[in-house]
Amino acid sequence: MRAGVMLLGHRALRIWWRLRRPTTYGVKALLMHPDDPGKCLVVRHSYVDRDRWGLPGGGYSPQKESAEGAAVREVAEELALTITEPPTVLHTLTTTYEGKVDNLTIVVATPTSAEFHLNAELTEARWVSVDLSDLPTNARTSRWLRLALAE
Repeated sequence: MRAGVMLLGHRALRIWWRLRRPTTYGVKALLMHPDDPGKCLVVRHSYVDRDRWGLPGGGYSPQKESAEGAAVREVAEELALTITEPPTVLHTLTTTYEGKVDNLTIVVATPTSAEFHLNAELTEARWVSVDLSDLPTNARTSRWLRLALAE
C-alpha cells in the first residue's frame, strides 16, 4: 500500500517537474562492503525504476545539508546502515532526464556493517561483486550504478 502511494506521488511529481522545470538536487551512494571491497550494495526501488538495480539515495536541499551529508542520511533512512567516514564524491553532473534540472552527486562510502534493513522505498537490496556478475544475466541496471562502478 505504502509503495503504491509513493509510486503515485512520484508520477505526480514528474508531471509537476515537466510543467515547472525546477532545479533539484539529488545524491546516489555507491556503498562498498565493509569486509570485502570487491562487493557493493545494489537496490531496487519500490516507486521508480522498479525493474532496475541501482544505488540508494534521494533528494536534498543544499541550503540545509551537503551532498555527502544527504548520502549518509539517505543510507540510514533507506537501509538502516551507518556511515562514519565522510563519503567521497565520484561525480557531480546535471541532467534534465525527468523534465527538471537535476544536480546529481554520486558518492562512494563504506558502512560500518553489512547488515541492512529495507524501508518502504526499497523492494530489494543485495551485496554483489563490483563487476555485477552476481546479478542474473538479463538484469537491468541504472546508468548511475554503471557510472559509479566505472570509477
